[in-house]
Amino acid sequence: KEFPLLIDPRTGHSLMERTILIANTSNMPVSAREASIYTGITMAEYYRDQGYHVAIMADSTSRWAEALRELSGRMEEMPAEEGFPAYLPTRIAQFYERAGFMQTLSGNSGSVSIIGAVSPPGGDFSEPVTQHTKRFVRCFWGLDRQLASSRHYPAISWLESYSEYLGDVKQWWNDHSDG
Repeated sequence: KEFPLLIDPRTGHSLMERTILIANTSNMPVSAREASIYTGITMAEYYRDQGYHVAIMADSTSRWAEALRELSGRMEEMPAEEGFPAYLPTRIAQFYERAGFMQTLSGNSGSVSIIGAVSPPGGDFSEPVTQHTKRFVRCFWGLDRQLASSRHYPAISWLESYSEYLGDVKQWWNDHSDG
């Protein structure tokens, strides 16, 4: 209800003028829940190929993985860790590998940035979806329930979080900071 009313502070126009939403609720068919993440990344790649810089927010890859687990169970495939299909790490990798900068054959350049949210049950970062996601992403922010309970925001755990982008931002940081 509120999202369509948001205004882009840079342009003064509605955010919906340049936003595509792919909504997927838990009561939708499992195949639709599983396919929605592919629909989103394919649309992002289309606009990247047009020369746009696209951000895709996938919330939540945990629910997508649960849909994979449910489909795998229905097809009577051999389960792996915690009942997830053995190909879970491959599917997670294939999704995140579709991000990045690209120069197209027509000379356009564009990019896709993926911001994925993992919602592990009970905040357990040792479960398979979180562990496999951490293998394939270069930046991970783990939220800490204790920090949130003590109203420390953002509630990002320093012990669980990391970024491998230091080399990419070092020059910018040196040029734009007082330190």
